[in-house]
Amino acid sequence: MASSTRISRLLSRSFLSAASNPLFSRVTNLLEMVELIRCYTEPVPFKDSLPFLIRKSKRGSGALGGGLSKFSTAAATEEPIKPAVRVEHTQLLIDGKFVNSASGKTFPTLDPRTGEVIAHIAEGDHEDVDRAVAVARKAFDHGPWPKMTAYERQKVLLRAADLIEKHTDVISALETWDTGKPYEQVAKIEVPIVVRLFRYYAGWADKIHGLTVPADGPYTVQTLHEPIGVAGQIIPWNFPLLMFSWKICPALACGNTVVIKTAEQTPLSAIYASKLLHEAGLPPGVLNVISGFGPTAGAAIASHMNVDKLAFTGSTDTGKIVLELAAKSNLKPVTLELGGKSPFIVCEDADVDEAVELAHFALFFNQGQCCCAGSRTFVHERVYDEFVEKARTRALKRAVGDPFKAGIEQGPQIDSEQFQKILKYIRSGVESGATLESGGDRFGNSGFYVQPTVFSNVKDDMLIAKDEIFGPVQSILKFKEIDEVIERANNTQYGLAAGVFTKNIDTANTLSRALKVGTVWVNCFDTFDAAIPFGGYKMSGQGREKGEYSLRNYLQVKAVVTSLKNPSWL
Repeated sequence: MASSTRISRLLSRSFLSAASNPLFSRVTNLLEMVELIRCYTEPVPFKDSLPFLIRKSKRGSGALGGGLSKFSTAAATEEPIKPAVRVEHTQLLIDGKFVNSASGKTFPTLDPRTGEVIAHIAEGDHEDVDRAVAVARKAFDHGPWPKMTAYERQKVLLRAADLIEKHTDVISALETWDTGKPYEQVAKIEVPIVVRLFRYYAGWADKIHGLTVPADGPYTVQTLHEPIGVAGQIIPWNFPLLMFSWKICPALACGNTVVIKTAEQTPLSAIYASKLLHEAGLPPGVLNVISGFGPTAGAAIASHMNVDKLAFTGSTDTGKIVLELAAKSNLKPVTLELGGKSPFIVCEDADVDEAVELAHFALFFNQGQCCCAGSRTFVHERVYDEFVEKARTRALKRAVGDPFKAGIEQGPQIDSEQFQKILKYIRSGVESGATLESGGDRFGNSGFYVQPTVFSNVKDDMLIAKDEIFGPVQSILKFKEIDEVIERANNTQYGLAAGVFTKNIDTANTLSRALKVGTVWVNCFDTFDAAIPFGGYKMSGQGREKGEYSLRNYLQVKAVVTSLKNPSWL
């Protein structure tokens, strides 16, 4: 994300890897020309696209390895690469200081490559949440942050962006070590998006304003948009640094204070980034970080009477619990970004090679651990067989292994629980009669690696077509008519996102308007620019993250009505 806006768009077309690959220097140069790569209705010619160039380079170097009939597991059996970083901070961050939990308890955060302990992290509970909320309340009611000029808040966020960018290597190593996602994915895609988010919301800090409202009678009316107060935020494990930024940036830009709970599986990068925010000049008490578990720390935040706003990203089931806790406490407003089972629709006019690559990216990116993953691949019957064969071939070529190794596209799943859940769904797919085209088992003999798995002949009533698997399992379904695929795509409790691949503008518009989802990507996928709002319909959530829309989550509107005495114009 050399230009953060530009790089985030790359996420829609390709996944950068292979820093040591000869292609990497070409990619660096291409970043300056990435304005050419857009989400037009007419797709970018595949031979000119970054996914094609990366694949071509890998084929030439033999980096992908393996044949078409089985996976090479050599990468998974090598000795894990030791990260060139150490864990500096494992405590809670309250009132600008790193402190132990009140109970003194800790919990281990594990390396998904091996299951070994990386570090022991302070385990926060309700008592720690009480401490954090108290200092956040004091910082909001009496501290400098809400009262300082918007320009001063803007400068703090810009300095934080610069520090995060400067520390890209450390943050990326911590994120990869904790999550198992490829290092190059974090360093070249995710951290630059985070930097862009900080700069984007820094830009909004001095542009938040109210309105003058015409009213009948001798009155002048204005509205004030004021910070809501103490924001409680709970983030997931799949994109810990990115979700940390999605949550805190708009809240801080509006002048709020924050108590945020990290996921117990992945606390390291958010803790480190919080330290950088304080180095950038964030006053004590404005940002407080609690590491801990949902039933204790998370529930304490959701139900706290002194938390004025709640934002949660996670599963739909947990979202319901969070919403209930918020309602039963002080009726705090809640933003929810929850699960999905997103359709990716390949129309009959599609270039099959391009469609296969984009559908592969839409599902397998981040080990399939994306709430918006294109996990239901609907393909028109005229191109179905060709698509299935090429999807199988692409999955078999996917580079799986140690995420610290250059050229790796897929690392391990987050933990044993998720690993076993994915394998269970794969068995369900086989037992229900779907055709297993590739994968279907663990990858290697250690760690939480899963083979990239592709199913064809999937039916709508199969569990693999209905449930959110959250893993590298692609389900390919056949359709005949546009009206049919619209009905089937909408036949789900979820409504987070969808992908449409077509050269026909009428088809693109028809599908975009008919699909009951919060985001429709046409001839692209996972385009996550800071300015684009994101959120779901139905049971995929409520409210929007990112863009101008997210500012509304952290502001409340006050009307000021002033009576005019003997106005001359009456």
